[in-house]
Amino acid sequence: MSSFTPEQLFATQKAAYDSLFGLTFKAFEGFEKLIQLNVQVIKSTLAENQEVVGKALAAKDPQGLFALQTPPTAEKLQSYWRHVSEIVTSTQGEFTAVSEGHFKQSQHDVQTFVDSLAKNAPAGSEALVSAWKSAIGTASDTANSAYDAAKKAAKQVVEIAESNVSAASSASTALAKNAVARTTATTEKK
Repeated sequence: MSSFTPEQLFATQKAAYDSLFGLTFKAFEGFEKLIQLNVQVIKSTLAENQEVVGKALAAKDPQGLFALQTPPTAEKLQSYWRHVSEIVTSTQGEFTAVSEGHFKQSQHDVQTFVDSLAKNAPAGSEALVSAWKSAIGTASDTANSAYDAAKKAAKQVVEIAESNVSAASSASTALAKNAVARTTATTEKK
């Protein structure tokens, strides 16, 4: 009457381990991308700082020093956070796809198990089988609803975070542009 053979149980366990290791590798790939992004940012920042210091040391007078334009830091910061957001969103999307697949497979396995029980149930147990099917159906519907709600909530959190990063970087860009304009106006008056 058992619907799981040792081979099926072994295959299920192997699939679970493969999935776990696959997700672990995806997490490390995302982490590796973040590290590469940070290394790239550090290298470019060092090169830009070297250039600015070289120009500052070559300035002949204070006006030449004030005339040096600083790189648009706010725009670079916005670009950096956009890249971080893309990496995190991509990794989260891969996790979501895998978990969604497992969720659907689990539902299918439970339904197959219940159908197997119903098919092999002894005569007179139709009421018990019907109760099991009803309970499994209700649990499945509840799980689907909870999963959909969690998926929507996670999507909203990502959208809000992206919106906040965009708004903060836009405000920073505006402040930086105003500061540069004021500094330029001040040096031009002198």
